[in-house]
Amino acid sequence: MYFVTTKRAGYILFCTTPSERAAVGLTDQHEMHLLMRANVGDDWRVAAQWEASRCSHTDFLLALHAVEEPADPEGLLGFVPADARRSPAP
Repeated sequence: MYFVTTKRAGYILFCTTPSERAAVGLTDQHEMHLLMRANVGDDWRVAAQWEASRCSHTDFLLALHAVEEPADPEGLLGFVPADARRSPAP
């Protein structure tokens, strides 16, 4: 899977999946966010968050390099660090 880097307020790095239903963001506080939305145009929700020192954006993106984008973005939760704080689905 590949990610497209774009700009988003509050993030020093923000990358979306090809479908734009999942994204990875790095905050100024060096916290990683896995964000999801049901449809393009919907608001993003933080599905999981962890300290970048635990798993950097580079490490996370590299782990997904050979993975096909899942039909359901929730499938990406299996790649977040085990101790990541996960937000309940809406």
